[in-house]
Amino acid sequence: MNSLAPWLGVARAPFLLLPFTLVAAGAAAAAWEGAFAWPATLLALLGLVLLHVAVNALNEASDMTTGIDLHTLRTPFSGGSGTLPAGLLTVGRTRAFAYGCAVGGALIGAWFALRLGPSFFVLMALGAVAVLFYSNLLARTGVGELFAGLGLGALPVWGAAWVQGRFPGAAALWAGLPAFFMTFDLLLLNEFPDEEADRAGGRRNLVLLLGRRGAALVYAAAALLTPASIVVAVLLGALPLPALAAVLPSLLLVKPLVWAFGDTSQPVPLPAMGANVIWNLATNTVLALALALALRLR
Repeated sequence: MNSLAPWLGVARAPFLLLPFTLVAAGAAAAAWEGAFAWPATLLALLGLVLLHVAVNALNEASDMTTGIDLHTLRTPFSGGSGTLPAGLLTVGRTRAFAYGCAVGGALIGAWFALRLGPSFFVLMALGAVAVLFYSNLLARTGVGELFAGLGLGALPVWGAAWVQGRFPGAAALWAGLPAFFMTFDLLLLNEFPDEEADRAGGRRNLVLLLGRRGAALVYAAAALLTPASIVVAVLLGALPLPALAAVLPSLLLVKPLVWAFGDTSQPVPLPAMGANVIWNLATNTVLALALALALRLR
């Protein structure tokens, strides 16, 4: 019980790379538009990591309470960490940990809002809904994937740009679109292995609402919209030409798309699930690096 490992388990530590890439993309977009500060960027990153830990831990506690975690077939990408079913932490301690992280993230967000004005509270409020109500409400009403795409996709990119001191410009707004689609898909593909456990536990996600074929086609549409949104942004002049390099990681979509357009009654192959994660992280990272390069070449 005193080991660090259980806390890292419910925090889903291997998945905490995502906030780094989101903040990098948003901050790089703001820098391209003329505003950047390391202190604000690092503080925003800390806040986002805390909020990501909070939603992960709350989800672990909820899935243990509803019994979902007792029936999932765990993979490296889905099915929970197994920390609570193994008795390494209690639900109560996990929730306390989650709410403590949420409060820490909220305090950082409130500090930024006092500097940036009341409109920043709107972004914070949407983020708070995504964190606090994902497991027990959003994932049970068919909008879990939508709020995942917002809460750990578009909103952090826009927020990381906003905390640089000015309202997000066109580059930041467009950089948030692929982030939205990718996090939407990150959750959606990982829901397929948990289909039966989620159904028994009362969830209403897209796999259960649309069936495996319908949900797979939604996954494919969001996946293809990701590179398309980057190309459109460059064509419109919202993102510089080097940003097209962020299309290249979409080559990793071959494996998940072959499955999505094939026999979706079969389990999602683990290499496809792994490619889905790497695609997400790589696209945000390459976009950030491309914007930084464009700034140096300007």
